[in-house]
Amino acid sequence: MATSGRARAWRLPASVPGVVAGAAGTLLLGLAIGLVADPNALVGTGGYLFGAGLLLAVGLYGSTYSMDLTALRADLSGVVAAVTLGVVLKASLIAGVMVLSFGRPEYVVLGIAVAQIDPLSVAALGRSGRMSPRARSLLTAWASFDDPMTVLLTLYVAAYAHTAAGHAGAPAVTGDGARGYATGLALNAALLAGVVLLWWAGRKAAPAVAARLPKARHAGTVLTGAMVVAMLVLAAADMLMLAVAVAGLVVRTAVLDKAVDRAVTAAYLAAFLALGLFLAQGVALLPGVVLGLAAFGAQAVVALGVMPLFVRGLERRDRIALGLGQQNGITAVLIALALERDFPGTVATVGPAVITVNLLHATSQALLARPPRRWRRRDRGEELDAGEERPAGYDQPAARETSPRGPLANGRSPA
Repeated sequence: MATSGRARAWRLPASVPGVVAGAAGTLLLGLAIGLVADPNALVGTGGYLFGAGLLLAVGLYGSTYSMDLTALRADLSGVVAAVTLGVVLKASLIAGVMVLSFGRPEYVVLGIAVAQIDPLSVAALGRSGRMSPRARSLLTAWASFDDPMTVLLTLYVAAYAHTAAGHAGAPAVTGDGARGYATGLALNAALLAGVVLLWWAGRKAAPAVAARLPKARHAGTVLTGAMVVAMLVLAAADMLMLAVAVAGLVVRTAVLDKAVDRAVTAAYLAAFLALGLFLAQGVALLPGVVLGLAAFGAQAVVALGVMPLFVRGLERRDRIALGLGQQNGITAVLIALALERDFPGTVATVGPAVITVNLLHATSQALLARPPRRWRRRDRGEELDAGEERPAGYDQPAARETSPRGPLANGRSPA
């Protein structure tokens, strides 16, 4: 993708509803496989953690790679507030509900795991006309940048949750306490610096190489792709997700667009296949539903109570749409898969939570799209009864001028 800042939606190989249907199909396939094969034997292996990390790295790179930089600059203060204060507040609210409801301190990490908004789901919402372009850009930016923030919180708070649950040592996804945290930041910085330096050097050298070696004009594309793959592999090996997220803002070129889209789609489907494998082993239905309700409610609290302090001038209908904007998907699933090794039962809880959140989101969007009957009378041009008001968030269509005798009353055809 070029860095011009032009709007860019996820260009999936199929329509977004088709991808969602594919996710449902792979989930069912995973359930079927999980009924005859127990995946828990894989959880303790290094290959499992690497595979979950690789899927997570692909999803994070794709989320920031697809970000519209112009939209980011337009509401930068709101985006920064959303992905810092907003994510922390949402995670705290969700974790508080879970710990108070079930008395298990390790549930802190579950609250963080579902605090983010899924960028692929936001792409589907963005195609509707129920949000203004500004609000849609804000929600897209929020969804793109809260993923890496949530991942970082999850990985590093996991150490506290692991200890609070009475387990010895440090969880596999976090390293060795404070030393592991510092080492992780240093490794993230080193990986990011190396990738950006190679990217910058390649862009500078590309014109001269193309002039001297015309047959090597595609070599730059191949090398860029190889560099991105190497970055994702290294990040997955040591959970260096901050470097991947920031690199998605810098390492962009139009020739990688399709490859990134296909990789994200493949990761999306693979995540739901793995989710089905683990859900076949059992579901923590009540904690999962409570987790989903808490996540959806926390989004409403932050969007309606906090965001207006940082984003001025949003219409009431846009604020309501942002408040109902919580969606969970690939990131929550992948975080759950990564945490399953250290916190058994994570997938069994996060799985129902993801389904609960998306059902609540779909229901709220359907209600916004079909307001009560008396408001639809206004849509048809009928007068409301005395004292009736339009609901917040209801779009009133532009008035149409019509003659009492019809459009041809003056002997003119309509323009």
